[in-house]
Amino acid sequence: MIRVVVDDLAFLGADAVVRPATTRLAPTTPAVRRLESVAGPGFADSLRLQKELAVGAAVVTAGGGGLPAEFVIHAVIQSETEPVTRDGVARAWRSTLQQAQEWEFSSVTVPPLGTGAGNLSMEDAADIMVPILEAHLGSAAFPASVSIVVETTADRDTFEAVLRRRGSGTS
Repeated sequence: MIRVVVDDLAFLGADAVVRPATTRLAPTTPAVRRLESVAGPGFADSLRLQKELAVGAAVVTAGGGGLPAEFVIHAVIQSETEPVTRDGVARAWRSTLQQAQEWEFSSVTVPPLGTGAGNLSMEDAADIMVPILEAHLGSAAFPASVSIVVETTADRDTFEAVLRRRGSGTS
């Protein structure tokens, strides 16, 4: 099941929430920073790395504080030297869905990956994320439910239009 909802990522319940991040697990958008403040100081401690991750990677950590998700999947979409690209977002989204499958998360919430000032448009994010999600859901047991969490009705309309074009319905 794919849902597109206008809500705050930090408050929508799921087994895991997806957090777009840099190769050092730094936040990429204001919505992600809100997620961190709700998670609390212990969450920030779990983000310390021994070495940088690669763009396109995904890693799971515990949630924390007031997050309604027990786990966070960090989707690595950019580095200090590599900006957000369609390819990097696609690789990170595939890695994220693979982590959800391996950890057997039934439900996942995710913001549009790669959007924000100077990055991908909402339509680009939808055009990348929807086909990858559909392919994954067609062959994997987990996650059973994915909520794409957007901030405006216009963003919701963009994702729903891509879903309709591809013949997918939202629930």
